[in-house]
Amino acid sequence: MSAATKGWDRREFLGGLALFALVVGVPAATIKLSHLDPDDLPTDRQRAMVRDVSQLVLPRTDTAGAGETGVGDFLVLALAHGLDGTREPVTGGEIPVAVPEYRRRDGTLRYLDWLEGELDRRANGDWMGKDNQRRLAALTALDADAFADGSDHAAWKQIKDLILTGYYTSETGGSKELRYELVPGRYDPDIPLQPGDRAWSSDWTAVEFG
Repeated sequence: MSAATKGWDRREFLGGLALFALVVGVPAATIKLSHLDPDDLPTDRQRAMVRDVSQLVLPRTDTAGAGETGVGDFLVLALAHGLDGTREPVTGGEIPVAVPEYRRRDGTLRYLDWLEGELDRRANGDWMGKDNQRRLAALTALDADAFADGSDHAAWKQIKDLILTGYYTSETGGSKELRYELVPGRYDPDIPLQPGDRAWSSDWTAVEFG
């Protein structure tokens, strides 16, 4: 059966390779976003924005933060290829009806445009130009609104889930931030935890952090 018969084309294949490369730890600088459809290409400002947003979500501790490990570019590619349902038409609860300019004709959401506009609005203009404290305050307010009881604000939840997925399936997140053992030697149903113990990457999903 040909690739075309299966619904694949060269652009999708190259995009999939790029996602795979980011997940297994290839440096983001080697990934070419030029293979994306022009409609999915981020502006330079948006690319810098998602790098910084990723770093604020998962900052550096004794391991590199999400922005440093290329999760921003992973997010761009993940959104372009519809991971986590991001290519499905959005409902009114996921984005305010007052900002229809972020919708495509097919009803899907331009997530990068939406995030850029939302952060600028919450920062009273130019989120990228604010100091780190004001950036964090705007992002924290967005996160609190999205996860408040009764909120149906799915756009930021999906973005955050993808940031977490990108980080914890990367080499840094999966084998340095988390503990990793390729083939456990035995099954221990109850293991005492000590202060500072790390979770196991083989027992992790981004859903648990949503």
